[in-house]
Amino acid sequence: MIRKIIKIQEEKCNGCGACAAACHEGAIGMVNGRAKLLREDYCDGLGDCLPACPTGAITFEEREAAAYDETAVKAAQQAKQPLPCGCPGAHLKAIQRKAVPPLPQTGVAPSRLSQWPVQIKLVPVYAPYFKEADLLIAADCTAYAHGDFHSRFMQNRITLIGCPKLDEGDYAEKLAQIISGNDIKSVTVVRMEVPCCGGLENAVQRALQASGKWIPWRVVILSTDGRIIRE
Repeated sequence: MIRKIIKIQEEKCNGCGACAAACHEGAIGMVNGRAKLLREDYCDGLGDCLPACPTGAITFEEREAAAYDETAVKAAQQAKQPLPCGCPGAHLKAIQRKAVPPLPQTGVAPSRLSQWPVQIKLVPVYAPYFKEADLLIAADCTAYAHGDFHSRFMQNRITLIGCPKLDEGDYAEKLAQIISGNDIKSVTVVRMEVPCCGGLENAVQRALQASGKWIPWRVVILSTDGRIIRE
């Protein structure tokens, strides 16, 4: 498409890096001591970088360029944000799994987890693995109660877990952001029969309403001994 986008004249660049710092979208980076437009689809064409340049090396031009991808920019920004717990083990990661049966040597079923982190409080709102995802939102006790949880519920789904009784705050706002900001195909809620788990189901219902989207969703309830009592 033809659109307005920045142009960097490398011969005028003094390598100060001010433009890269001013570019909140991350479109500009420093390469061999000079500013360079690294991602056309990250450049929104608004030019926050222009006044930051002390040498006038940046101007606008209209040319064929990739469209601005706001979703990709937000995902990149989210991934760079400091983790709430400061724990390296919570870095964003997609996990590729092969469709394999239980290992014949041991009889151990393979994990079906397809992303990290899984805690609702930690997961980025615009994580790339949310694209066209079937979402599993589960109370954290459910995986311990139901012996076939991975293959029955987690397989081919993005998994988010939480405990409405022990976690501070309300999940509804963040879940609404995830649902409204991504192409979620369906939502499955798995909760325990205990009353406090109703808070998770309620949060998901309010999130779906707030998102303004119509998405198929269902609720599965487990007994405390791991039986499925409603599906």
